[in-house]
Amino acid sequence: MATHPISTDTDNLPGPAAEQSPERPVATSETKTKKKLIRRTDANNSQKLRRIFQFAFVALNLYLGVVFYMWTLYYETGGTRGWNVERPAGVEGWLPIAALMNLKYAILTQAIPKIHPAAMFLLVAFLTMSVLLKKSFCSWLCPVGTLSEYLWKFGRKVFHTNIKVHRYADIPLRGLKYLLLGFFVYIIGEMSAIALAQFLETPYGIIADVKMLNFFRDMSDTALLVITVLVALSIFIQNVWCRYLCPYGALLGIISMLSPAKIRRDADACIDCAKCAKACPSSLPVDKLVKIQSAECTACMECVAACPAEDALQFALPPRRAGEPGTQPGNPAIAARWKSRTLQPWAVAAAIALVFFGIVGYAKISGHWQTNIPSSVYMELVPRAAESGHPGM
Repeated sequence: MATHPISTDTDNLPGPAAEQSPERPVATSETKTKKKLIRRTDANNSQKLRRIFQFAFVALNLYLGVVFYMWTLYYETGGTRGWNVERPAGVEGWLPIAALMNLKYAILTQAIPKIHPAAMFLLVAFLTMSVLLKKSFCSWLCPVGTLSEYLWKFGRKVFHTNIKVHRYADIPLRGLKYLLLGFFVYIIGEMSAIALAQFLETPYGIIADVKMLNFFRDMSDTALLVITVLVALSIFIQNVWCRYLCPYGALLGIISMLSPAKIRRDADACIDCAKCAKACPSSLPVDKLVKIQSAECTACMECVAACPAEDALQFALPPRRAGEPGTQPGNPAIAARWKSRTLQPWAVAAAIALVFFGIVGYAKISGHWQTNIPSSVYMELVPRAAESGHPGM
């Protein structure tokens, strides 16, 4: 009989409740024996689907970036250059602070903010994805996450390895993104609804998107050095920015703890090959846990794609208990345990698309997507963007 490892997940509870849970196998003192591999018969296409979503979202952001640049150029030059088009509100996805401010304003006032409302709706979409499907935005959609992923994969291909940060350094470094998130949450938390509205209605707030664009157009030597260092580190260390510094990912990670869908390992089917742990970009001990509760899990499903054993690892809802329909009381079959519980890659992809297009579509149909600022105001503010300082400075 095979030994079942004890789950070391953070939500384990001592006592009878833990012993009765089908997700927490009890350790035995018997000698561990090699299990027979029952190879998976279905082809896992999660990574193919994920790449399609990643590149599609990168393409969307590049399109929005080009249109926004030409829109900005039109107002900078007084209409002599650029494009006289509607401002692409989707660029507000790059304004996470404005999104948090608007979300708090909407909660306090039960009213949709007038300035950068798209930022709030995009944040709500990504938070919804996190509640339903873990931190899937980070690994399926985020352009920065996509760039980071392919940088370390490039490094692994060229140098045949990535540097693994020791856990004694890795754990405190991971805390940096939560400190950054805490700072922003504290600042915004101190602001009243009136203060939030007043901030966003200042010249700085109105053209925050233009200020963001100009940051990359007129990058300082210091900013260029920092970005260069981050890119270089990302080649050698997996997901440096996402893992250690991204406050947006920290927020989504915390919210993702509520998700009922998780990477789950069936100890009866697992052959203890540890391929899942080796494949995990977040360096999570997937082969040691029965359920991945960690806020670092991005639902990339690379571990599931690497697993060779039938029903051993899946992105799923909680498994069936003995006595539920589809199981055999007292001797639950492994396949029956996960029937109608496993989330197939196509279902994950469909859910992400449904949430994204559903919330964005609602915002557009309801008339709350665009920032309705007169062209005359943009014609005055955009050329003088460098003069619009932060109201708090």
